[in-house]
Amino acid sequence: MARMPREPEAFGEQVARFLKRQFPKRAVEFAGPIDLVLNGKYLRLENLYRMVQRQPDHGVRIVENYLELLIEGDSLSVLPLPLSVAKPRIMPRIQPVTIFQHLDQEQVAHIPYVNNTVIVFVIDMPQITVTVTIEQTLRWGVQAEDLDVIARENLARYIPDLQMQLVDSVEGGRAAIVAAQDGYDSARLLVNSLHDRLAPELNGDFYVAIPSRDVFLALSSAPAEFVTRLSKRAEMAFRRLPYPITSNLFVVTRDGVAGTG
Repeated sequence: MARMPREPEAFGEQVARFLKRQFPKRAVEFAGPIDLVLNGKYLRLENLYRMVQRQPDHGVRIVENYLELLIEGDSLSVLPLPLSVAKPRIMPRIQPVTIFQHLDQEQVAHIPYVNNTVIVFVIDMPQITVTVTIEQTLRWGVQAEDLDVIARENLARYIPDLQMQLVDSVEGGRAAIVAAQDGYDSARLLVNSLHDRLAPELNGDFYVAIPSRDVFLALSSAPAEFVTRLSKRAEMAFRRLPYPITSNLFVVTRDGVAGTG
């Protein structure tokens, strides 16, 4: 079975060939060894590359699906979707501020968050998610803060019961793991009832690690050896997994969420 190249430069070249074959009328240019520009839109392929390296036997299919959904998402993003239709589908995502190295910060609806992250908003469709733009908020007559309220309410309805696995460590600490793999594991940090739900299990205020989009790990604030060990695991996941967010821990208290970075 054919595989995608492991070397980043060759991987980028292969993705470019796929794009030219599927979309011959679109201009494809290189912006770096693993970055492309498609019809003026910047495509950072790092997440796609990481996904393929985790499942190399299915790499070609992963790339083809990714590109098909990418183009479909572009088509949906320009549709004049009414707020009444989009509102129940608006969900939050936590992203590193570094996304604005490749995206126009003035075009993406977002609000600042802690640990050098931001909250962006997506319209959750059956097969894809489409990022909400500033142009859409102007069309709807809402602000990013309004989207934050809407998205958190939708998130709470989406996961009314926080399913988690509790693990006790040899050092005496305790962790709670959420692994729904639904694209919103890390976003569960934004659930307003998170402290009420987990504080009794983790002996009060606690830390949360969200090294990537599909990882949520809450851990007790003591003992120090336990926190250090899981912090190192979070840093490894941040460097290895697709859709990385941050290697820093978040502190969850009754008053809200703070950063440690």
